[in-house]
Amino acid sequence: MLLLLPISYSSEKMTAIKHALQRDIFTPNDERLLSIVNVCKAGKKKRNCFLCATVTTERPVQVNVVKVKKSDKGDFYKRQTAWVLRDLAVVDAKDAIKENPEFDLHFEKVYKWVASSIAEKNTFISCIWKLNQRYIRKKIDFINVSSQLLEESVPSGENQNVAGGDEEVVDEYQELNAREEQDIEIMMEGCEYAISNAEAFADKLSRELQVLDGANIHSIMASEKQVNILMKLLDEALKEVDQIEVKLSSYEEMLQSVKEQMDQISESNHLIHLSNTNNLKLLSEIEFLVNHMDLAKGHIKALQEGDLSSSRGIEACTNAADALLQCMSVTLQPGHEMLHAVKQQQQRFSDLREQFARRLASHLNNVFVQQGHDQSSTLAQHSIELTLPNHHPFHRDLLRYAKLMEWLKNTDYGKYEGLTTNYMDYLSRLYDREIKDFFEVAKIKMTGATKEGKKFATLPRKESAVKQETESLHGSSGKLTGSTSSLNKLSVQSSGNRRSQSSSLLDMGNMSASDLDVADRTKFDKIFEQVLSELEPLCLAEQDFISKFFKLQQHLSIPGTPMSDAEEVDGGTLSRAHNTAGLQSMTSENHMIRQMMIKIFRCVEPELNHLIALGDKIDSFNSLYMLVKMSHHVWTAQNVDPTSFLSTTLGNVLVTVKRNFDKCISNQIKQMEDVKISKKSKVGILPFVAEFEEFAALAESIFRNAERRGDLDKAYLKLIRGVFTNVEKVANESQKTPRDVVMMENFHHIFATLSRLKISCLEAEKKEAKQKYTDHLQSYVIYSLGQPLEKLNHFFEGVEARVAQGVREEEVSYQLAFNKQELRKVIKEYPGKEVKKGLDNLYKKVDKHLCEEENLLQVVWHSMQDEFIRQYKHFEGLIARCYPGSGITMEFTIQDILDYFSSIAQSH
Repeated sequence: MLLLLPISYSSEKMTAIKHALQRDIFTPNDERLLSIVNVCKAGKKKRNCFLCATVTTERPVQVNVVKVKKSDKGDFYKRQTAWVLRDLAVVDAKDAIKENPEFDLHFEKVYKWVASSIAEKNTFISCIWKLNQRYIRKKIDFINVSSQLLEESVPSGENQNVAGGDEEVVDEYQELNAREEQDIEIMMEGCEYAISNAEAFADKLSRELQVLDGANIHSIMASEKQVNILMKLLDEALKEVDQIEVKLSSYEEMLQSVKEQMDQISESNHLIHLSNTNNLKLLSEIEFLVNHMDLAKGHIKALQEGDLSSSRGIEACTNAADALLQCMSVTLQPGHEMLHAVKQQQQRFSDLREQFARRLASHLNNVFVQQGHDQSSTLAQHSIELTLPNHHPFHRDLLRYAKLMEWLKNTDYGKYEGLTTNYMDYLSRLYDREIKDFFEVAKIKMTGATKEGKKFATLPRKESAVKQETESLHGSSGKLTGSTSSLNKLSVQSSGNRRSQSSSLLDMGNMSASDLDVADRTKFDKIFEQVLSELEPLCLAEQDFISKFFKLQQHLSIPGTPMSDAEEVDGGTLSRAHNTAGLQSMTSENHMIRQMMIKIFRCVEPELNHLIALGDKIDSFNSLYMLVKMSHHVWTAQNVDPTSFLSTTLGNVLVTVKRNFDKCISNQIKQMEDVKISKKSKVGILPFVAEFEEFAALAESIFRNAERRGDLDKAYLKLIRGVFTNVEKVANESQKTPRDVVMMENFHHIFATLSRLKISCLEAEKKEAKQKYTDHLQSYVIYSLGQPLEKLNHFFEGVEARVAQGVREEEVSYQLAFNKQELRKVIKEYPGKEVKKGLDNLYKKVDKHLCEEENLLQVVWHSMQDEFIRQYKHFEGLIARCYPGSGITMEFTIQDILDYFSSIAQSH
């Protein structure tokens, strides 16, 4: 590995740095610098610093390792980090043999350093060791350090090197203990001359030292005898040690034989333990196979001979089938399949499963067939009533086999699928008979409710005949049976016949729709509701049974989500666009339930369409009843399950009903356009206006609180626009009756109808009808009043024309054609008697124009009175302004006018 070494300094440079550090950093802190090493951190970018070993000058002495770094801002050093030597745990020199500049110091964490030179590193580590020996005496581990650096400590009385070149500094400050101080004082007291005569003092000390050396030699010689005695004792001890070693050798040989026997016993015990373990595992495997793959004899007998007709027998077979399934579904360990007994038991289970599955499928097929025969016997009693047979007992009996069907589904799907197919075949034929007979009764009751009951009393029973009947019904379902003929009749009716038309809403319905009255339509509504009410629980019960019996989980969607095939689009039409997201999320089981229901009830949708076509042929207004009822049942079915067969089927049929409703509206509009009026009789209330009143009254009673109110509102808007347009068309074509009268009477009737029924979506049309009625009333009044005072009107029109040309009003009398004499002449032509006679003729003419149904004669007459008085006041005003002071007045007064109008009205 490449090491980044710090910059190496010369000895003179290091000495200068050392003195600078002592002076600037350590002396102010009462510390002495003993050793220094130039280092950088291992493995990092080379950034030089110095590690310093220091001691404090105060007692007690504290030894520190200080990191000093050169400041970035100037050429001076600063103290960065300090560690107490007591915290040092390990000094790692990395290699005791090979020279290496790296070393580690282990304080609270490991600090890795690289020294600038090996000599500085060794000197620093030696100083650390000596300081520890002198001041700390703590167990510091010096690893990978050469033994030459770790010198033994010398006696305290002699000088010793502490930190290399700092020998004088350390010895100068060595402390004397109490005994040394006392000896020096005694010696100096005995040699007072030592200070004045150092040589004499040194001689004395030398003589005393020689005396001491001689005493030491004599002491050593005296102890030789004792040394010999000690050596003799050591020889005896060695002999005893030899004897003990011999005994220990014999003991070791004995123990070796015991060890071999113990090893043999241990190996034998291991083999015994291994054998026991294997036996226990084998026993556990055998118990597992016996417990999980052993089928009780009672279960075997139930599977082979169990009674599938009784409840007890079904329960026993169910328990046995579950036990067999558990035995066959057990998870075997690797290798179990290779055992002959396991293979034999598995084959036995497979044979039992196949045998019981075959027996169960055969029995259920017989039950399905028997159900068809039993239900056929009950058809006769339901044929005269509008009810469908109840399948609850059959479902209740079959549900006892539900768990067995689940077992069959899990074990033999082929036979389960075969049973499903057989069930659909048998039940579809049974439901075909029941539903077709049920709809035949409904058709008979519907046609019997009309006056043409004999015509429809006998309906064909065969499917081909029913198909022909349906095609014929669809070919004419858009016609209003009674409406066209009634319009033709109304177009040629006299004024007297139409007066009876406004007597009551019921009478109007009898004459404008078909031969059916309100009671007949109500009866049809009840029959149609009963048909739907009978079909709905039948389909729901069958779907619930299929789900439970065949163990098909139903996945319901959130109620209120539009999942039906019938969805409303712009223009009021319906489409059969499927909700793609709903189909994608439908599970296979849910789809299977739906397919089964479609096959079982395959005749429901065609029969409903036939019935709807028949109801539409009887009376096109029946489409209103059917739309409301069908919409309600679709809404109910979607709240239960939007994806169910019932919801989808009713949604599809609702499309047909909505089309018939739209066709009914279109036919009404077409009849409005095709209406013809008599040229010889007055018009009065137009037939389609009366028909709209009948339709609106009937629709409001039917659609009260209905879900599809929006469809009716759209139909209202189409119809009312057609009524408005065709009223204006007929008024323009009228020759006998003035246009204003036709518009006034019919729009008054429309306004009265809308005001009475309070149809919120037609508020704007109601205001428009009122405005048209008011405008044409005013127009008719003005037009009619222009005739009784015709010359007077022409005279004053000329006067107003002169004024408009710039002639001053007071100068008009000087005009030759408009002087006072001409005015008196014109006024004399209209005496009171003549005015009354003219008004009487006007009253008779208005009476001929107006029809009696609307009773507008008095309203028109009162409006004419107001207009006549307004004109009278206008004439008087012109006379007062244009002929001032002439004294000219009309031959009659306002009171006379009031009397004329009142007497004429009373006389008629």
